Amino acid sequence: MSFSCKKVELQLVANAAMMTKGLMMIRDFLVASIRSGRRIAPVFLMAVSVVLAGPLAAETRSVSGKVSRVTDGDTFHLSGLDPAIRVWGLDAPERKQAGGSEATRAMRSLISGATLDCQVRDIDRYHRLVAQRFLPDGRDIAAEMIYMGVATEYCRYSRGYYRTC
Repeated sequence: MSFSCKKVELQLVANAAMMTKGLMMIRDFLVASIRSGRRIAPVFLMAVSVVLAGPLAAETRSVSGKVSRVTDGDTFHLSGLDPAIRVWGLDAPERKQAGGSEATRAMRSLISGATLDCQVRDIDRYHRLVAQRFLPDGRDIAAEMIYMGVATEYCRYSRGYYRTC
């Protein structure tokens, strides 16, 4: 991927993060409106959803880049991209929990320094991109971590995609 394409992709992801923050502000407004009994909330919600849902989904379809840092067994950062990327469908122990160090080491061994393609599926409550990601040879990283036994499928979100639920 050329530098200019990558820059455009990174800008699109940044725009999506800003849109997410705006949507959260709108959500807070709507909750306050509903609680106070104002009837504008349902109409406002529908209008905002129609206007923003399409562009948000289109702008966050995929990102790619070189891994700059592994946070833990299910989170990492790409060079030049502000939000962290949380691996979709994967539940790894936190670094300070039993098995957390092993999961983090396994993730580092798989992806450190690699250039990854990430299919963004969501943005979580911590403003991380939730993405299914792939190694240059096409292997799904979540599937590899599950296969190695250092993490489990996050069945609540994956709905059995990796067939371990």
